[in-house]
Amino acid sequence: MKELPFRRRVRWWPAVVILVLAALRLASVWMGDAPHTQARVVTTLKLAVLTAALLLFWALLFSRLPGRARWILLLAVVAVAAVLRGAVRITGVSGDLVPILEWRWSGEPVFTDPERVATAAGRSLQGGDYPQFYGPRRDATLAGPRLSQDWESSPPRELWRRDVGEAWSSFAVVGSAVVTQEQRGDEEVVVRYGRTDGREIWVHADRTGLDTTVGGRGPRATPTIADGRVYALGATGVLNCLDLASGKLVWTRDLVADHRVRLADYGMPSSPLLVGDLVVVQLARVESSLVAHRRSDGELVWRAGEDSGSYSTPVLATVAGREQILVVNQRSIAGHLPASGEMLWRVPWDHPGEKVTPPLLVGDDRLLVSAGYGAGSRLLRLRQDDGSLAVEEVWRSPRLKSKFASMVLHRGTVYGLDDGVLTALDLESGERLWKGGRYGHGQLILVDDRLLIQTERGEVVLVDASPTEHRELARMQALRGKTWNPPALAGRHLLVRSHRQAACFELPVERAAR
Repeated sequence: MKELPFRRRVRWWPAVVILVLAALRLASVWMGDAPHTQARVVTTLKLAVLTAALLLFWALLFSRLPGRARWILLLAVVAVAAVLRGAVRITGVSGDLVPILEWRWSGEPVFTDPERVATAAGRSLQGGDYPQFYGPRRDATLAGPRLSQDWESSPPRELWRRDVGEAWSSFAVVGSAVVTQEQRGDEEVVVRYGRTDGREIWVHADRTGLDTTVGGRGPRATPTIADGRVYALGATGVLNCLDLASGKLVWTRDLVADHRVRLADYGMPSSPLLVGDLVVVQLARVESSLVAHRRSDGELVWRAGEDSGSYSTPVLATVAGREQILVVNQRSIAGHLPASGEMLWRVPWDHPGEKVTPPLLVGDDRLLVSAGYGAGSRLLRLRQDDGSLAVEEVWRSPRLKSKFASMVLHRGTVYGLDDGVLTALDLESGERLWKGGRYGHGQLILVDDRLLIQTERGEVVLVDASPTEHRELARMQALRGKTWNPPALAGRHLLVRSHRQAACFELPVERAAR
């Protein structure tokens, strides 16, 4: 009788050990202490890659699988990797750094608008403008209207919806004009749409653009509208002044070339701040980063600062009796005189990770700053001291780590997104009052006593601004896909956009009591 060849049994225990150790490590990552969710996600991704590599190494060299099976496995892995590489691309990440995948054959929309019309700047429409980033005062706070919480019997009415070019910009709204920034192919554009119909009025284009895997594609900043002009800063540092009615270029400056600086990894995100006859922006990741140009012709007036800039946006406020430009730098917080850029005060804040959220004035002499990546929040008090300004820290809290979004203040309570979860802090102590509602890394506006939240998943949620509990009042799915863009509310018109789609809704309001 012919003797059958001896076959060794498959050695499974190394694979089991690899999987058990990976599971234990994964549990420790998500159940243990970590400075922020992003750190957990990055560690999980690294662990997944390492585990897959070790399992493949085991299967090919130590498993005792038949030789033919090993070759089939290796060829299958190579084939799957090749197919995925050819068919799928990473188009960015979520706010928690989870990769977002897309088919490579998904094309860009074609932007041809046969309804484009010429129009004047237009009068104020339905009682409200939203002329710049985070609204009239740059604090994401509006006195009204009083929004209805009954979206079942009286839902928001969609006025228009359209594809837009990629960007993280919001809308600036004055009268009938709605202006935003987009990336269309290899052109970075500023676009004016009609407020109530979404028709494209005009487009100004510059042949430039920025595309990063983590930061995404297109402009980051929001235009500012004032006195019939539009001021817009592109991701690559092109600062334009345009005529609001026609879109014609008044003047332009290339800030990267003019100031001989290197473009930051995630581009230039500063929304232009208008102060008198100046337009002020922050140059991200650049020493002496705060710059002011003349509004009339774009000529440089001053450049100031001692630290590398952040990805935040400057704010004009009067603190402790002194009007000043407040700015969050990469390693500090500072205040500058508007006319000259002279530094009035500076406080170190050298925490790793990017800083995006702008400072919030919370009274006559205090301001609140916050950042993600484990940094948390700080409340600072300024006071006059022999003609100069002295600064003291009132409290510091890890309970509100605002990565992207605005923070708002209502009746002594601060509301913000702590690593994507809505959180209420007591202003005086910094203690957390409540935490609830996983809205992701979206944005929020305080409207009267209600929080209007744009979630990272494209939903719009209405929440009661209450210090005692998290109470969600209404919700609708306004957009699909990743939505980091701040909403804009002009009267009853809510304008929302993601990196690829925009829409306008007319929100229901409560009837005034007779």
